[in-house]
Amino acid sequence: MAELSNFRLAVGDIAPPFDLPATDGKRYRLEDFASSRFLLVVFSCNHCPYAQAWEGRLIELAREYAPRGLAAVDINSNDSENYPDDSFDRMKERAKLKQYPFPYLRDESQEVARTYGALVTPHAYLFDTHRRLIFQGRIDDNWEKPHQVKHRYLRDALEDAFAGTSPRVPTTSVLGCSVKWKPENL
Repeated sequence: MAELSNFRLAVGDIAPPFDLPATDGKRYRLEDFASSRFLLVVFSCNHCPYAQAWEGRLIELAREYAPRGLAAVDINSNDSENYPDDSFDRMKERAKLKQYPFPYLRDESQEVARTYGALVTPHAYLFDTHRRLIFQGRIDDNWEKPHQVKHRYLRDALEDAFAGTSPRVPTTSVLGCSVKWKPENL
């Protein structure tokens, strides 16, 4: 697990900008989500078993909260030369196969991951209307066994946010595969 002291962004920080290509053939910038009440940014990938395990829950949350004003994006920053399952072509295949209800973005330079301080896949960030960070951490407390989850960190943060209150648990440690940095970005 990544320690909270390693997080680059803190609650209250403004979302760093991004301008990235997506698997749907478009480019997305932070400003494209300005009309959404909340924005969920998740650093994820194709190959990581943690990301795969939480993927369905993220899809479910995105579908459930979109009508209430949540926009969501997944960003894959992994080195695709050493991890070919994370190539842009494989990202397109996965987004189509899993019917992602959110854009799946490619951060080839890894600059966005570095700016956000993404440590693992998945690493979730929830921003308010003013794009200030209100939650950062894990989706829930059991990546392997969804039926045994006791703490739904991201869902609880969303519920609190939509109720107009600060998340009860604004920050949790993250758990997953490390971001696969290119040798020149280590």
